[in-house]
Amino acid sequence: MVPKPSAPRSSAPATPPATAVGTGWVPTDPALADVCRTGLPDQARDTLGLIAKGGPYPYRSDGIVFENRESRLPRKTSGYYREFTVVTPGSGDRGARRVVTGDSGEQYWTADHYATFQEIDSRC
Repeated sequence: MVPKPSAPRSSAPATPPATAVGTGWVPTDPALADVCRTGLPDQARDTLGLIAKGGPYPYRSDGIVFENRESRLPRKTSGYYREFTVVTPGSGDRGARRVVTGDSGEQYWTADHYATFQEIDSRC
């Protein structure tokens, strides 16, 4: 039996990785876990919508500088990050959930008051 010749290989350029397609979103820190925007609680997506519109925000402290004292986010100059409350149903105060944004447009989610962060991927 004579083997069949294999099909010729395409010389077309490879498709760019998903991080380079669409919005051009690229994680700022590959060591930081990512989360799809659609995977966030509804209240976090509501907060992201308010941020996109520039408010109004439900809490007076929304939009204040996030200092990144624990250095869990990439190191930047003072004033680079801002924090916004994510409403926690049933909580009598601001709760522990926040969205933190950077001056370059990056967005981070924390459900545990800055103990851990995930970078928000808006493509999904």
